[in-house]
Amino acid sequence: MTSRKDRLRKLVKVQEQLKALHETRHAGFLSAAAAAESEAKELIEHFDTDSSLAGLFPELYHRRIANALGRQKQSLEDARQEAALIATATARTNMVERAYKNVRRRDERERSDRERLDLIAQKRRDE
Repeated sequence: MTSRKDRLRKLVKVQEQLKALHETRHAGFLSAAAAAESEAKELIEHFDTDSSLAGLFPELYHRRIANALGRQKQSLEDARQEAALIATATARTNMVERAYKNVRRRDERERSDRERLDLIAQKRRDE
């Protein structure tokens, strides 16, 4: 049978992994937003050049720019939602860590108390 301390230690590890997952996803969404913004800027810059085919296909360029900006907006929204999940995971991790530390300290105190009682009992037997 596992002790409460062991279960809490495992739960701390799981919470830390969950937090790392959300942080990784958040970074991915921010990266995707930056890439979409960069693509939109490149399309806009290319649209204004004389050698561009944008004059022949302006709707295509406008659609691609709009799609890139839409992806950027969606990625930023996804990143915002992940940031909220990171905050929740951080709070849970901190709560579980505090509980684990409290149980660990209690176990150490109890063990220390038992050792002292054993020493006292042994001294009485030796007297």
